Amino acid sequence: MASTFPDLPIFRAIASHDPHKTAIIHSKSNRRFTYGELLKDVEGAKVRLYHQLKAATSENEPIGGQRVAFLMENGYDYVVTLLSIFACDSIAIPLSSSFPASELRYIIENSEAVTLLSTGMFQQQAQEVLKEGISHLPTLNVIDKTLSGSGQDEVQLVQLPTTKGGMMLYTSGTTSRPKGVVLNTSTLTAQCQSLLHAWNYLPKDHLLHMLPLHHIHGTINALLAPLFAGSTIEFLFPFNADAVWSRLAAPFLEPSSSSSSSPQEPITYLTAVPTIYTRLLSSHPRLPPSIQSAARSAISPSNLRLNISGSAALPTPTKTAWSDLSSGNVLLERYGMTEVGMALSCGLAFTDRVDGSVGWPLPGVEVRLVDTETSTPIRLGHEIDPDGKEREGEIQLRGPTVFSEYWRNESATSSEFSPADPNDPNQGRWFKTGDVAARRSVPGTGETQKDWATGPCYFIKGRKSTDIIKTGGEKVSALEIERELLGLEQVAECAVVGVENEQWGQKVCAIVVLADGWVAGGGRRRSQEVEGAEGATGKPWSIMDMRRALKDKLAAYKVPQEMKVVAQLQKNAMGKVNKKALVKEVFGS
Repeated sequence: MASTFPDLPIFRAIASHDPHKTAIIHSKSNRRFTYGELLKDVEGAKVRLYHQLKAATSENEPIGGQRVAFLMENGYDYVVTLLSIFACDSIAIPLSSSFPASELRYIIENSEAVTLLSTGMFQQQAQEVLKEGISHLPTLNVIDKTLSGSGQDEVQLVQLPTTKGGMMLYTSGTTSRPKGVVLNTSTLTAQCQSLLHAWNYLPKDHLLHMLPLHHIHGTINALLAPLFAGSTIEFLFPFNADAVWSRLAAPFLEPSSSSSSSPQEPITYLTAVPTIYTRLLSSHPRLPPSIQSAARSAISPSNLRLNISGSAALPTPTKTAWSDLSSGNVLLERYGMTEVGMALSCGLAFTDRVDGSVGWPLPGVEVRLVDTETSTPIRLGHEIDPDGKEREGEIQLRGPTVFSEYWRNESATSSEFSPADPNDPNQGRWFKTGDVAARRSVPGTGETQKDWATGPCYFIKGRKSTDIIKTGGEKVSALEIERELLGLEQVAECAVVGVENEQWGQKVCAIVVLADGWVAGGGRRRSQEVEGAEGATGKPWSIMDMRRALKDKLAAYKVPQEMKVVAQLQKNAMGKVNKKALVKEVFGS
């Protein structure tokens, strides 16, 4: 009997790979699963899920398009479950175990999930989530830790009359309650195909997966795209800097120095957020000398084929330090978001990884900049205004990689898209990202990937609502200032904000977390004191020290007029700072 799957590109791709090729590895145990085993286990999970969905829905209600929430650890079971939901033509809703119960309840209720799948590890948490506060009570199904499929070696792909399946990821909710972003299977496929073209995933690639799987970064870039390519994905989550260095170093240690009894292949592909690279850099000097040396070899260009940074701005000092440690490997920056996957990226050639830039539109992605004051598109070649200033505009996107809708939120969907231009032959709607960028030509780039990495590069300035500060008639990018602040040895974390001011309109202010060994000092102003840190010792650093350090790096009007030192920056469940809330907390209403 053959294993049957809907004729979707993801199943077509997996079925085409060598069935004996390793698909998934659990790093700590070194348990390995092949592409052949993966298909068999997805078949078994699909059959079980089908019966669970039939039991959870009314007799004549189709299971196509039904929402399936699932709460489980990163690894093989997660991959099998995700693919089994696709195989049932349903919509997968991955949940994060780090979310509070109230947030998980909100997602389950908002999505109207009909069932919640959980592994035994999270069974108690799942039961707690469903205990109260859900207007419609989904069924809870706990799956066995070891999945065992019933399919055979033969794979049969069946054409569906229509497809309703896909994935729903929730936004970070920095400005409102999180919204469900509907990504159907055709959109997911387009996002993966765009990255396969641009970043050249290979079957021989071995990717170390350290990211959460309720984000677009961990799901598309580090899971589905590698599965399309036939790469090997090794899960090492949650992130631990010493564990990552040990894994990277293992293949390059002398046999007597390696703690692993099983052979471990070199990691060729790494994608992470800037914070991970910062923590790796800070922990490297504390490693044993043998691990330090082997780790440097592991991340050198000859072994680590591609290292990518995204989901936040990459500080130049971090990029430089990583390049120095790795003997010349350059981090590739890109830009994306939940609603669109990846939209912009620097190129594979080191010369196409421009400092401070997120590169060019990815294959299949249309991009335009729209002036935030006049709402008119900024045409190519018109990036400088008559006064000689660089023009900035909101990034707007369209194409097959853009999401279809916010789940049952027609008003939000409508407000986030610009109407189609009747004079435009494509006549497609443009998605308004809310991010502002500038566009400029960079000599010596775009030589190796001329089919897409050409023309002017894009430089992100920040969120239109919170990161573009209007002070004294000038528009200032908070991200530009944050990049410079993070380059100072005294600053561990920072957020630059605009505070309403009668004289300036908005006043540029910095909220910083100081690095170890430094304390706020050098003045009596409240904005220079560390709340709750009386008696702290260390080298003093004041607002005047900060202003002196930045005066040669930024124009005078961009240098923060006030500085507030805090013990930590509060982040939401997605790890992002809500700047509007932060301003109220630190500076008052």
